[in-house]
Amino acid sequence: MHEAYEILGADRRGRWLLTCDHATNRVPDWIAGGDLGLPEGEMARHIALDVGAAGVTAELATLMGASAILSRFSRLVIDPNRGEDDPTLIMQLYDGTVVPANRRLTKEDREKRLDRLYRPYHAAYAGLAATRPDRLIAAIHSFTPALRGRPPRPWEVGVLHAPQDGRLALPLIAGLRRAGIVTGDNEPYTGYLPGDSIDRHALATGRPNVLIEVRNDLIGDRAGQALWAARLAPILEDARAQSGL
Repeated sequence: MHEAYEILGADRRGRWLLTCDHATNRVPDWIAGGDLGLPEGEMARHIALDVGAAGVTAELATLMGASAILSRFSRLVIDPNRGEDDPTLIMQLYDGTVVPANRRLTKEDREKRLDRLYRPYHAAYAGLAATRPDRLIAAIHSFTPALRGRPPRPWEVGVLHAPQDGRLALPLIAGLRRAGIVTGDNEPYTGYLPGDSIDRHALATGRPNVLIEVRNDLIGDRAGQALWAARLAPILEDARAQSGL
């Protein structure tokens, strides 16, 4: 296992590649002694990882016979779902929380995180994506029931997609809604961020793709993760069939 990523089912033959950019809150020990200066409760929040997303990804990969890649570093260390030139690549303030270890980063600190974590993760991601010419990518994330001081979010699942490619997303949204799942179309966020993982590994190469956000209070334990993976797997496969891909 590389310090930047974990690969599940590398030899599985399915078309799907599942990804989890924000799988963990791990801080490598060579970064501030493995401590960003935040209390345990803050590191358990969505600011440090996508709660429950890793478990859903692993369950889905098994159910769908898919390969999966998961990050092994917190998004607060460096966010793999941002372009290298994005000002939010290494956050100093996130949802009202100041990140002490990120406040006075040097250029050398930034490059070390890029070289040891961010770039190896994306190199492995690209390698897995390229193992099949007909690859489909599904990125798995989670979102909070509400940000601090904001109204509750009603969706159980959000499906994010860029305007230039809704081939998988649109039939997936329809399928989720038919199943009675409260589903957001590019909610609670917009579906396109230049330089993000989907832009880099799917849109730029023409690979069909979708990004799925599950509300994290639904997947906070293994039972919830298994339940939602079991709900999502057949709907994802049906969306692929409906799309003609």
